[in-house]
Parts: sequence; structure tokens; C-alpha cells
Amino acid sequence: MALSLTRIDPTGTDREALVDFFTSNRFPFHVDPQPTRERVDEAIAAGRFRDDDNDSYWIDHAEQGRVGFLRFEDLTDQAPLFDLRLADRARGKGLAATILALGADHVFSTMPEVRRFEGQTREDNVAMRRAFRRAGWVQEAYYREGWPVEGGDPVASVAYSVLRRDWESGETTPVRWDPAGT
Repeated sequence: MALSLTRIDPTGTDREALVDFFTSNRFPFHVDPQPTRERVDEAIAAGRFRDDDNDSYWIDHAEQGRVGFLRFEDLTDQAPLFDLRLADRARGKGLAATILALGADHVFSTMPEVRRFEGQTREDNVAMRRAFRRAGWVQEAYYREGWPVEGGDPVASVAYSVLRRDWESGETTPVRWDPAGT
């Protein structure tokens, strides 16, 4: 599956496409499932798509065209995070695990100081949780009632990561759970 990342110019040539992408798709497992133009414009003005701490990319598929959006966040930290959003038409096609691998390739090949790359999803986003596992990411945390839900009770936030050494070796290092703390 031929996927690539194309860097977004959020305040220039990509501004309208970015607004259109966010306002014409629904993101049911995100805190803001249906962003308005005003919220996207505010995010662009605040630098949330590109500044020292954020950088955003289109996800392009060789046959299907533009299928999504990937933002790298907390770039000034030693463990960046990401925000992945697929277009409505691209969901359910098994793209997420490949995108996670592509994102890890980008982070580890362009940021030599980074040792871990992190992501979180809601407990009920079963497809994304499976994608994390297929991509070799390891579940590290389960934050009960940690994800706000618009119009509903909060659900758990589940955290995953991939380590640089796992990315380099192709091996997955499991978490050593020690409930006794010893």
C-alpha cells in the first residue's frame, strides 16, 4: 500500500484544503468530532498545525489520493505524540497501521534525540487499538474516564508507544507490569 506524507502549509496554499478537510469529515473518536470553520481558523492562527511544537502532513495514497491528516505534536519534548484523522471515505480500509509505521519512520529518521513516539485513543475506538497492535506499538496506560466525550460521560483514554529500539530492530519490547511496585 503506497502511502506518503506531504507537509502542509496551513497559513498559505493548504489553508482552504485544511479547513475543508476538517469541516467536511466527522471524527467520532476525537474530542471535537465536528470542527467548525471558526475552530479550524483559530487553530491555524494559534499555530496548532505548524509551530515549534507541531507539524502537519497530508496522508496521500497512490491510488486513492488524499486520505487523511497526520499532525506531530509536542515536538519539543522527548516523546512526541500524534493526531491522526482519516477522511470518512478512507476509514475501515486497514490504513491506520501503515500510517502509524509511516509516522514512526518520520519521527525516528528526522529526530535523532527522540527515543519514544506516543499515541492515545479512546477505549471504544477498537479499530485504532487494533491498528496500534498491528503496527507493533505497546499499550502502556489505561486512563479511566480520561477522555471527554461531547454530550456524554468520559471514557477511558488508552496510551500506546513505540520505542526507537523497537523501530530499529523490528522487535516489540513488552511492558513489564509489576502491580506490587517491586
